[in-house]
Amino acid sequence: MRPIDFRCGHDGLAAKVQEMLRLDPFSGAAFVFQSKRADRVKILVQDERAWC
Repeated sequence: MRPIDFRCGHDGLAAKVQEMLRLDPFSGAAFVFQSKRADRVKILVQDERAWC
């Protein structure tokens, strides 16, 4: 797992999913991102209405 810049918001993380993984961030899958120091994670999930 490569660390991600945690200053990215939901839209930035969704763009990274599309660009780096070539996956659809709106598919309902959960995408987990780790900080550089590996002491934090962000989980990106799109439900029917909004980012969670």
